[in-house]
Amino acid sequence: MQYILEFLGLMAVFSIFIVVPGADFAVILRQSIVHGRRAAMMTGLGMGFSLLFHISYTILGLGLIVSQSLMLFSMIKWAGVLYLVYLGIKSFREPGFKVKDVEITEEDRKPVSVWRCLATGFVTNALNPKPVLFFLSLFSTLVHHDTPALIQFSYGIGMATALVAWFAGVSTFFTVKPVRDRFIAGGKWFNRITGAALVGFGIRLALARATD
Repeated sequence: MQYILEFLGLMAVFSIFIVVPGADFAVILRQSIVHGRRAAMMTGLGMGFSLLFHISYTILGLGLIVSQSLMLFSMIKWAGVLYLVYLGIKSFREPGFKVKDVEITEEDRKPVSVWRCLATGFVTNALNPKPVLFFLSLFSTLVHHDTPALIQFSYGIGMATALVAWFAGVSTFFTVKPVRDRFIAGGKWFNRITGAALVGFGIRLALARATD
């Protein structure tokens, strides 16, 4: 039951994190517009593999920290709470998501291979510093340090699956221009709702830590 609750807690926060428009979202949207649905889905799959990469070294790194100093791990937990609140405030203050005009060149019109799409997704996510800090804060605040690494990796697989599924949905619906335009038109309120939710999670975790 403890592991189920941990996983549900992770997925609750992570689900908000992945729908907030960012660099990954912009790449998927461009792939949808320029290369079509299939290319965008494969790019999202590449991002899922990259996410597993981020989670793997996060789990291993936190395990090493716990073995050396529980006090340091506790400090990281509080830093994680503050980072979740920071992400929420930042998202709340963001203006509506805007798509820059996409210049489609003859090179862009050429078919792209599955491997190139996978590589694009993996590199885009792997070089983004945002997931690094997010997973460090998420696993340090929501996962008990005694949870076996294998269980934590299973959490990561579930999160990667959710990410791929979300971007598959984006790839499917955002190839339809009216749907894409409607989402972008309401982007400001979308950011406010997700930002408020992240701040709420951060405050809730801070209060929970205070009573531990």
